[in-house]
Amino acid sequence: MAEGPRNILICSCEDTVPLDGEKVRRACRDSVVIEGRQFCRAELNRVRKAVAGGEPVVIACTQEAPLFNEVAEEGGADAPTFVNIRETGGWAKDAAEAGPKMAALIAATASPAPDVSFVSLSSDGVTLLYGKDERVVEAAELLKEHLDVTVLIKAGSELTPRRVTEFPVVRGVIRAAKGYLGAFELTVDDYAAPAPSSRGAFAFGAAKNGAVSRCDILIDLSGGPSLFPAADLRDGYLRADPGDPAAILRTVLKARDLTGMFDKPRYINFTEDLCAHSRSKIVGCRRCLDLCPAGAIEPAGDHVAIDAHICAGCGQCAAACPTGAASYALPPSDAMLRRLRVLLGTYRETGGERGVVMFHDAEHGSALIDALARHGDGLPANVLPVEVNEITQVGLEAVAAAHAYGASAVRFLTRAKARHDIAGLKKTIALVQPVLAKLGFDGVRVEAIETDDPDALGDALRGIATLEATAKPATFLPTGSKRELMRLSLRELHAAAPTPVDIVPLPEGAPFGTIEVRVEGCTLCLSCVSACPTGALSDDPERPVLRFAEDACVQCGLCKATCPEKVISLRPQIDFRAATALGRVIKQEEPAECIRCGKPFGVKSSVERVIAKLEGKHWMYKDSKKRLDVIRMCEDCRVVVMAEEQFDPFGAPQRPPVRTTEDYLREREQKGES
Repeated sequence: MAEGPRNILICSCEDTVPLDGEKVRRACRDSVVIEGRQFCRAELNRVRKAVAGGEPVVIACTQEAPLFNEVAEEGGADAPTFVNIRETGGWAKDAAEAGPKMAALIAATASPAPDVSFVSLSSDGVTLLYGKDERVVEAAELLKEHLDVTVLIKAGSELTPRRVTEFPVVRGVIRAAKGYLGAFELTVDDYAAPAPSSRGAFAFGAAKNGAVSRCDILIDLSGGPSLFPAADLRDGYLRADPGDPAAILRTVLKARDLTGMFDKPRYINFTEDLCAHSRSKIVGCRRCLDLCPAGAIEPAGDHVAIDAHICAGCGQCAAACPTGAASYALPPSDAMLRRLRVLLGTYRETGGERGVVMFHDAEHGSALIDALARHGDGLPANVLPVEVNEITQVGLEAVAAAHAYGASAVRFLTRAKARHDIAGLKKTIALVQPVLAKLGFDGVRVEAIETDDPDALGDALRGIATLEATAKPATFLPTGSKRELMRLSLRELHAAAPTPVDIVPLPEGAPFGTIEVRVEGCTLCLSCVSACPTGALSDDPERPVLRFAEDACVQCGLCKATCPEKVISLRPQIDFRAATALGRVIKQEEPAECIRCGKPFGVKSSVERVIAKLEGKHWMYKDSKKRLDVIRMCEDCRVVVMAEEQFDPFGAPQRPPVRTTEDYLREREQKGES
């Protein structure tokens, strides 16, 4: 199925992992598969020999990765690629049946790693500790030799001054906070500095509000609400329970390392031109704004702006973005789909059946898988683990492609108590499950497993009902932008479905759908066309026409919000015929032709409607037919005729004089006298 690296080393780990070298050779046809029993000890020379040849090397072991990297470095070779087949398959109750899974996991390593850009964070160690009692001062004592510390305590604290002032202690309450590691800015109310003559306790001077403080590191030991949304995701913001000495110590030790230059991945690639946030100050799509847990996204005119320094990489904005303006970079959507293609294709070709794709992260998911393998029955032989940076980065295109490629189900392994809101993932599941059901994929095909217990994970995976995969799996090569990949995956899913249907209704907020227009109320003003960010609505330069292309619609709602007649409504759905269908004509009318030169200049019904409202009712058009005829002329002829006929636009009847307060008072006096 896939062309793997030249040398693949698979180890039985002292005969605890049943190997099936033939399946691996079949999966990686152009590779040399080397089987061993103990590559990390007795057979280490075989590893040296494999890396010495200069060819790329894959080693099916992650436990001894530091040792193998050291061997490669000593030999001047590139670092090997590592894949875990022991905890994910070999150490399991049904390990003897896990040969197809192991071959698939090894074959998937042939996919090249994506190129990722980085953003830099710089910290000089300027630290503010925020608290309410002596414990914050004690934490500052531990840090004063390593960082430039300042203590900010809340009002009401009785602190004894130190014999020697080694760091400032001031009073105040943080009203607002923004920024990130190396660039925090705080607004402090009730700010006051202590008097140097403070004796038994600090005596503070006059307080002021709105003081601004800047720091590189912010340590919050106040015990109050977090200063930032999703506090665990904000670089440089450390928070601990003031009543937990161990937590305070961990925070202090972590803060000591936060000086210098740091690089973090640029998780999101953003293309402003594709953003459907707003047009002409009318807000349409705000999916990313509603989902970002870190507060890294803000409106910026017609589009949004993503602060890469704050972004924590949850990927919910990319998963929800309907136009592909925001796309995940670690890895990109096309790389994720290519990996699924190799994984599921290899699994099927080597004899695997009813494969279940399980997305998980490294920190939580890998630890749970490891614990299940060491202390339980291990992962079932048909569960294919796919490690991602954050499970919330997985979007509709990946789930649809997995089922199209032959997965029988998809599961997301999440924490029992998530570090941040996973509303975006839940919306993806709620969106894709009815689509699969309408296409004939019975049972619960997509679900989240929310647990921190390895045994509960094993029970949930083994409790998945026997679900048959598609009988005609797709083999398409994913290419294109995120939106194109989403369309492609859904079309391939439709082609592979047991009972395909043309139209599937979707829940509100879905990124696909059509619009409904009350044609009798539409005046063809075409405001919706100018507002549409994707070109789903279009006109015709030759005649008054409104067209709609459903395949381009992202249900942003800008057309509905812009329409002055309020005749547009949205209907979320997937029409699998839309990709090849011609644009639908919603309304068309005869053009209004200039009665003087014959040039078309507007919509005939609109012109007649304006005339009907003005004739005999407005002072300019009460008695003059010539003036009414001007409305039936194009813009050029209108100017010429008005000049020839010497129409006076200021010839309005004289208005009554303006009445002032004095006029009313005078009338009141006159009435009183009479």
